[in-house]
Amino acid sequence: MPILGPNQYGKAENRVVKITRDGATHHIRDLNVSVSLSGDMDEVHYSGSNAHVLPTDTTKNTVYAFAKEHGIDSPEQFGIHLARHFVAGQDAIHRARVRVEEYAWERIEHSGRGAHSFVRKGQETRLTQVTHDGSSWEVVSGLKDLTVMNSTDSEFRGYVRDAYTTLPEASDRILATDVSARWRFGWSDDADDAPDWDASYAQVKGHLLRSFAETYSRSLQQTLYAMGARIIDHREEIDEVRFSLPNKHHFLVDLAPFGLKNDNEVYLAADRPYGLIEATVLRDGQEARIPADLTHL
Repeated sequence: MPILGPNQYGKAENRVVKITRDGATHHIRDLNVSVSLSGDMDEVHYSGSNAHVLPTDTTKNTVYAFAKEHGIDSPEQFGIHLARHFVAGQDAIHRARVRVEEYAWERIEHSGRGAHSFVRKGQETRLTQVTHDGSSWEVVSGLKDLTVMNSTDSEFRGYVRDAYTTLPEASDRILATDVSARWRFGWSDDADDAPDWDASYAQVKGHLLRSFAETYSRSLQQTLYAMGARIIDHREEIDEVRFSLPNKHHFLVDLAPFGLKNDNEVYLAADRPYGLIEATVLRDGQEARIPADLTHL
């Protein structure tokens, strides 16, 4: 006899923009919020009874109402407000997962009437996932699409060779990647003791970038570990960091047919195929809990 397995439902990709008006100065939080709920939902699957089902349209409306009622101090805090509301407000809902992407805007400085003009920042997308089951919390934050490059201080030599190896060793190469990273907070229960989410995000990103810039890289794996280790060493609120780093290959162009010497100056940027380096860096004593496939966060 077939039985029902794990299930969830909700409203995905609710786009909400909150403008906070501080006189003539405005502030923007621009989010993409996805809500998933699970619990006592057997009957809606077996018989079609909606007696325990909170409509997904209601979850959408809650996102917009909470943006007004609670404001958006940070993606993490907004997700916590929502998750607590759904679990505490409905007996049939036992677990809520809220995923948030934030799109950053930069103020355009001008001499007009007020500070209300912005340009979309072209760097990374900020991410968070808040999960609540009525008693405990898990907050995983991160970023994606942060493109970084070192034009030197990177090499790749001494690797294993077999009959199919053609790659020449490189003692001075470009190292470039699109950083996708997630980090899990040690905080798990009391909202009064929660980290300063915005400050933590800025500091983690800063440590990540500084480590990438300062590490002489003999492999992208070494650079990945250095970035994660620096975050763990400097941010006590973080217990786990997981990276997915595509190696954005840059190959020296052969200019000899044109009578020109290419002294590490002209490269072909290849978008595929690409090496994909993934790993987790943990605080000692912790177990890995962030999914290996970061797209599932």
